[in-house]
Amino acid sequence: MTRILLPTDFSKNSLSSIHYALNLFKDMNCSFYLLNTYMPPVYHTEYLMGSPAQIGLGDIVQENSMNNLEDLKKQLEKAFNNTKHTFTTHSALNSLTSEVTRTVEAERIDLVIMGTQGATGATEILFGTNTVHVIKNAKCPVLAVPSGFKYEVPKQVLFPTDYEVDFDKKKLSILLKIVNKHLSEINVMHISTGYELSPIQRKYKKKLVQLLGENVLLHDVASNEIIAAVNAFQLKKKINLLVMVQNKHTFFERLFIEPVIKKIGFHVSLPFLVIPQ
Repeated sequence: MTRILLPTDFSKNSLSSIHYALNLFKDMNCSFYLLNTYMPPVYHTEYLMGSPAQIGLGDIVQENSMNNLEDLKKQLEKAFNNTKHTFTTHSALNSLTSEVTRTVEAERIDLVIMGTQGATGATEILFGTNTVHVIKNAKCPVLAVPSGFKYEVPKQVLFPTDYEVDFDKKKLSILLKIVNKHLSEINVMHISTGYELSPIQRKYKKKLVQLLGENVLLHDVASNEIIAAVNAFQLKKKINLLVMVQNKHTFFERLFIEPVIKKIGFHVSLPFLVIPQ
């Protein structure tokens, strides 16, 4: 049973990412956790200090959150009618990042799937404060679904790498579930720096290819700004899913992780799976 956390603010984009999740895992047994976090629409300090004017306001906000979650659960059960899927609702007075971190650990979550734009429509604000922080802090993979993205079967997966990470089956388990179920072709793209691979890179490359199985194509592209390289590759082949490993202190992190995570809403228009180190 795959355990998937679906944060929601009940926006159109949030619902779109949830529909993406239910389609992506429609043939797999999954337990979905619908999560909504809230704070009363007042200054947090006034609320937390128990200002008389705010008494009871938290209860109203909590009740709205819980009711909206139950309505969403019923809508999804009716619309998808999938006996392989179960839903649990969770409402919390907390920041999104903190509650996602807590829930991932408490419920042994395998994957978080969320949209990149919330109810305000301010991509640069919501994506910067919520999705980025979730990606950076989550102890499990996070799949970010761009605003307005229509579900596509992930037949073509793009996996840029510098071969600096010692991959293992557990770390790649969610990716393997997805590609094996959908018979995806995985395009492993190495950004060449003009130097030969080191012995350790060759070792990790061999291990990665073995883990990913038969449907793997290897690509070496000239040294380039990583976003430009990803976009150029998409012009040659229709990619349905982009995958990244958030490795530390490497060439890959400097060229890829920071720019893409900060600008993904503006540069990458396809679902983006980030696997933690």
